[in-house]
Amino acid sequence: MSAYKDLSAFKVYFLDVGILRKKAGLDARSVLNANDLFTEFKGSLAENYVLQSLLVQFENTPAYWTSDGKAELDFLLQAEGTLIPIEVKSGQTIRGKSMSIYESTYGPKVKVRYSMRNLLRQENLLNIPLFLADRTKFFLDKQLQ
Repeated sequence: MSAYKDLSAFKVYFLDVGILRKKAGLDARSVLNANDLFTEFKGSLAENYVLQSLLVQFENTPAYWTSDGKAELDFLLQAEGTLIPIEVKSGQTIRGKSMSIYESTYGPKVKVRYSMRNLLRQENLLNIPLFLADRTKFFLDKQLQ
């Protein structure tokens, strides 16, 4: 995957969501109580949280994917000999055209979406609740068997 790396397209992440919250000036209560201030920032926190989890579970570092500004995926992970597109949704709304564009272009064997919805396996889509991000490798191993 590194052979296709475009250094002009990247995202910056903090090593820890607690540090990110603190640097953003968010009070811990605003995150726990999900007030309006947090609503605008929760996507970034969710992405950082998922990245931390993926880095611990997998040998390869996930990459950010974009298609000439038309579509973007939060992560593209190389695991078990396949590329896995990953989308992170911080709430219940899960629509995303980027995953559809990636799927129609590359036809991945499996795709992963993190959200606040329940654990679900539907055809080649694996929806993992955010709170189960630390079990991603386990779920992917089952999906890829």
